[in-house]
Amino acid sequence: MSAQGLEAIDHTVQLTHEWINELSDRLGWASKRSALRLLRVVLHEIRDRLSEDELAQFSAQLPLLIRGMLFEGWVPKRTPKRERSAEVFVEDVSRQVGEASEFRGAEDIHYVFDVLNNRISRGEVEDIRASLPEGLRTFWRAP
Repeated sequence: MSAQGLEAIDHTVQLTHEWINELSDRLGWASKRSALRLLRVVLHEIRDRLSEDELAQFSAQLPLLIRGMLFEGWVPKRTPKRERSAEVFVEDVSRQVGEASEFRGAEDIHYVFDVLNNRISRGEVEDIRASLPEGLRTFWRAP
C-alpha cells in the first residue's frame, strides 16, 4: 500500500517511468529528460493529426500521467489539423526537439513509435495507423 493511500497515482508514476526508461534505452540517450521531451512532442504531433474520436480511443490506452501530457495545452478549436505527411511530421518534431544534443531525427522518432507499439494494444496501433495518410502510416512501422 502506498504511504499516502494513493495507489492509482503511484501506479501511473511507475508506468510513466517504465515508458521513459524503455524509450531512453531504445534511444541510447543519457538524458531521460530529453527522452521524455521527445515522447511528449511526438505525442502532441500525433494528437494534432488524429480525429477527436480516434484521439479519445488512443488516449485511453496511455498511463494517466502520459495521457495528461498528451492533452497538455490542447485546445481543439484553436489547434489546426497539421499537414499529415511523414516529412512534415519529422520537421515538426525536429523543430521542437532538435536542440537536444542526442537527437538524430527520424531514427529517434521511430523509437517512440516502437515504444507505442510495445505499450498499447496492437488493435489500437492499427486503428491509429489506419487513420493516418499513407506516408505517415508507412513511417510508423507496424507492430
